[in-house]
Amino acid sequence: MHARIQTALTQLEATHSIRVLYACESGSRAWGFPSPDSDYDVRFIYVHPADWYLTLDEGPDTLNFPVDEELDLAGWELRKALKLLRGSNAALFEWLQLPVVYREALDFRAAVQPFMGECFNPRAGLHHYLGLVRREVEDDLTGEEVRLKRLFYALRSALAARWIRERPAKLPPMEFRLLREMLPTALSGVVDELLTRKATADEKTMVPSPGELVAFLHEEYADGQAARATLPVPAAGAVSGLEALFRRLIRAAFEQ
Repeated sequence: MHARIQTALTQLEATHSIRVLYACESGSRAWGFPSPDSDYDVRFIYVHPADWYLTLDEGPDTLNFPVDEELDLAGWELRKALKLLRGSNAALFEWLQLPVVYREALDFRAAVQPFMGECFNPRAGLHHYLGLVRREVEDDLTGEEVRLKRLFYALRSALAARWIRERPAKLPPMEFRLLREMLPTALSGVVDELLTRKATADEKTMVPSPGELVAFLHEEYADGQAARATLPVPAAGAVSGLEALFRRLIRAAFEQ
């Protein structure tokens, strides 16, 4: 599969006249709780040659290629990605922390990471993860049986929200094993059992609703809502150095 991903990225570069600066694995495989039939969610950041940016009208800034049931590809153009970084986009922050990196050029992650702390908006981050928790507890976790995949999606988001609430000066980690620091000890046994089950279950597996865990998700959503207005918001404005980084990467990406 890794070889297939490399081939797909190379074909994208040739077909669209782009250069992939960074490509990583997202989703449950990267978070640390995949199912045997989990697909590969490849997310990437790419750049065009300099002339593409010297037009009156901006071109498309996203590439999406759902290849098949095993592989999903989606990417953002560099200018879009840096704007999202400046706007404290939680998904981009996750991409830049992912442990499985399929491709990297021009030391992209190292070049961008120093800006992450300056751009991070705790209130916006909390809002993002609370929205994910709310969607799960209101739509997917309401019956006597729940989908195991959705349960872990909700739990991971709730722990990330709790991390931001308790440690607003520090970016929440992406991996579930690190976010577990936020999990009450009383729930560790339940979560361990569910992790063991998920390691051999398919994506559609249903389990009896774990009452204590679902109650925890509701409590975290309520506590996060109450705390959101108390979190700091960074001052609006340009982030020093991002424009220079943008120009440097464009110049360097297609140097001969």
